[in-house]
Amino acid sequence: MKNKRVVVAMSGGVDSSVAAALLVREGFEVIGVTMRLWPKELCGKHKARSCCSLKDIEDARRVANRLGIKFFVMNFEREFKREVINYFVSEYLSGRTPNPCILCNNRIKFGTLLKKVAQLGADFVATGHYARIYRDAGKKILLMEGLDKTKDQSYVLFGLTRFQLSNSLFPLGGFKKDRVRKIAKELGLPVFDKLDSQEVCFLPDNSYRNFISKMVGPSLGRIEDADGRFLGWHDGFWNFTIGQRRGLGIACGRPLYVIDINRENNTVVVGEQTEVKKKRFLAERVNWIIQPDKKILEANVKIRYNHKKSKAELNRISKDLVEVEFEEPQEAITPGQAAVFYDGEFVLGGGWIK
Repeated sequence: MKNKRVVVAMSGGVDSSVAAALLVREGFEVIGVTMRLWPKELCGKHKARSCCSLKDIEDARRVANRLGIKFFVMNFEREFKREVINYFVSEYLSGRTPNPCILCNNRIKFGTLLKKVAQLGADFVATGHYARIYRDAGKKILLMEGLDKTKDQSYVLFGLTRFQLSNSLFPLGGFKKDRVRKIAKELGLPVFDKLDSQEVCFLPDNSYRNFISKMVGPSLGRIEDADGRFLGWHDGFWNFTIGQRRGLGIACGRPLYVIDINRENNTVVVGEQTEVKKKRFLAERVNWIIQPDKKILEANVKIRYNHKKSKAELNRISKDLVEVEFEEPQEAITPGQAAVFYDGEFVLGGGWIK
């Protein structure tokens, strides 16, 4: 792939910086791009490590200068609001718990940015994700876990189409995080010791509750047990997620967990920990990376980013609807989150918990 042109999504962090450096070393013609996702007057206003903060943009520019590559800042403000922020708010107001990072990957990094790649005459878009793309001589394109299982990000990439995967590169997929930092230091990249961001990038104070409450205001509702007994009040069902234990605002002398959220009557239902565990759920809008040839198949399934993969049976009800049944009950199967199916290190596909 030498002499091919690649656009690298540079966030100003160590991962995307090293991804760009590795591609330069491999002989690619590299162009660095930082995506501005908020209006210019708001970017970085509330905190230094916010989405497209001025510091991050400047860090990305410094790395690009160090590597001797072209660098651009692209404005995707409208696309980000339409595809990610509106989805984020809508999901919470529907009683579900969204994952905005997955939509950002599907619609922005490997959607809007990928379209810009062609305009720049580039062949690929690359990111600092810890995942691998398997390519064989027969042009088969598959998604694999990253070598560093503690940093693996294949879960948030399950929604990519084969076209998106075929036009993407993940240079860090075969590296462990500590090696990535060493490479950054060896190359003299100014971000080698920069801390990783653990936040949802567009939340000014890292509080989705404050973010949504500013848009819709409080809405007083009941907290009940499974039998409908009143236990207390809340100020908006969107402040809760399935499996939540802390911050319920009620005292019953024993730990209670959110087991259901009823949007229609603005009620939050709580119960014992055992009531949070379930074996079966439906996954909708399923995207298959490896098209199955059987109606029923075995797989390992993750139901959130930090969930340990667990054995399950997949029953394909239709093209994009799958019933998932775990061998053992799992805690907090949460509507709105992604369920991703694995066969060993390969991602079979995934869908959204209904």
